[in-house]
Amino acid sequence: MVKKSINVTEAELAVLEVLWQAGPSTIRQLTNAIYKEGTNSEYATVQKLLDRLMDKGCVNKSRESRAHAFSARISREEMIGSGLETLAEKLCRGSLTPLLIHLTGKVQLSKSDRDALRQLIEDSEQ
Repeated sequence: MVKKSINVTEAELAVLEVLWQAGPSTIRQLTNAIYKEGTNSEYATVQKLLDRLMDKGCVNKSRESRAHAFSARISREEMIGSGLETLAEKLCRGSLTPLLIHLTGKVQLSKSDRDALRQLIEDSEQ
């Protein structure tokens, strides 16, 4: 069974980036973090993006004091995993191996990255 992929636009991803970095935030805080001007139309844009992210199950809304606070419901790691699984399903019949081989061959991995990959392989063999 294929998991439902999480598809977000670049603008929605910008909102999630702020939430991942700053934690729970109001619409005004998000608007000011994403846009330099923070105009009313940009505020409305962020509000619409948050509505779409809530519909996709990526963001939670809670009431703190007078303003609503929004927080990421999905972690960066979950978003990465979903994207890679979707890509693997489309291009590699579900196998992540071709993606990993391609990425590790194209990018110079640091020692800590190589160690983490080795540990992952060792853990999966046990």
